[in-house]
Amino acid sequence: MSATSCSDPLASHDADAAPAAPLHPCPTADRPRWPAVGALALGVFGLVTAEFLPASLLTAMAADLGVSDGAAGQAVTATALVGAVAAPSIPLLTRRFDRQRVMLVLSLLLVASNLVAATAGSLATLLVARVVLGVALGGFWSMAAALAMRLVPPQRFARAMSVILTGVSVATVCAAPVGAWMGEAWGWRSAFMAAGGVSVLSLVAQWMTLPPLPPRDNPDLRVLGQLLGRPAVRVALLAVVLVISGHFAGFTYIRPLMEQVTQLPATVVSAVLLGYGVGGFFGNFVGGALAGRSERHAILAGGASIALLALALLLAGQSALVTAVAVTLWGFAFGAFPVGFQTWIVRAAPDQAEGAGGLLVAAFQVAIAAGAMGGGWLVDHVGALGGPGFAVVTVSVGTWLTLRHGPRPVRA
Repeated sequence: MSATSCSDPLASHDADAAPAAPLHPCPTADRPRWPAVGALALGVFGLVTAEFLPASLLTAMAADLGVSDGAAGQAVTATALVGAVAAPSIPLLTRRFDRQRVMLVLSLLLVASNLVAATAGSLATLLVARVVLGVALGGFWSMAAALAMRLVPPQRFARAMSVILTGVSVATVCAAPVGAWMGEAWGWRSAFMAAGGVSVLSLVAQWMTLPPLPPRDNPDLRVLGQLLGRPAVRVALLAVVLVISGHFAGFTYIRPLMEQVTQLPATVVSAVLLGYGVGGFFGNFVGGALAGRSERHAILAGGASIALLALALLLAGQSALVTAVAVTLWGFAFGAFPVGFQTWIVRAAPDQAEGAGGLLVAAFQVAIAAGAMGGGWLVDHVGALGGPGFAVVTVSVGTWLTLRHGPRPVRA
């Protein structure tokens, strides 16, 4: 364990999550830096918006680039695979650099990714743009929670994370429906241009508000190996891979399902995706409140709900009413996962927040890639209902794993 490791006010309440080495107190902010926290939230909004755009533009992108829906869906896979490698790697490769400068470089990569995607003339160029996005996404997410700990006093950490994750909530509302609407009105490239504008605002906001943040955790490969040796960390990562892969198998290919199975017109598809976004916005707050009491219960509630909703789409996806309600509630149920899994991993490894955050983001990105690849194969070979079928199986298994081995409070 690194000699610079330190304890965190969010001490683990899991019996399996005891630190592997003695801990030392961390220096914390004497006053909250809310503008900087808000800038991180704007960065998260830009990243999640760019990540989710292909789901709402999939058929238009595929038609314009001359590829199948499943092939176009690999734009999600490329981002996820690179993000999975970047998440644990960026904190290691940049451990001697000021975190302020690292975050600014990652935000600059986000700007570049959106501009290249907006001008892509082939699937190969689009994939290059998505690879660059994966680097920015993995690095940014892996350090977000650790930076929040340093920007506010310990007792304000939960509130700071809630503010940062509000970027996810707003992106969930905006990305899919606005992307679908802009794609229908001005072409799918216009949505990526708009995302590029948001990423420029994020870059400027971080440059103006983030204070100098010298490296502190000093993560290395040995530390990551020690983290993977903790049972609580391993269980959390496996649950993430199962649950999130199922979610993204269903979500990435939800537009082909609505167009080919439910046979909804483009305007109605946009409205249903707006329902998903609004559901996700409120779901993030409800999920965050539930995770504050018990992250295990939050994940169980979200997982069980998505498994049932995916089953409803399999059995009655031809019904416009069933599809609209199921997609909206799906967005609401997903809101339990970001805060739930983030809280789980931070409490499982409070002494190595950057390393644990990197592993969590890597698990998320592996899950997204698995969902996009598995769902894409099923969509191309079985049909648009392949995505919900994948989700029923993997989300159910992940929910059962959390039920049996998820975190529990230590009894007095």
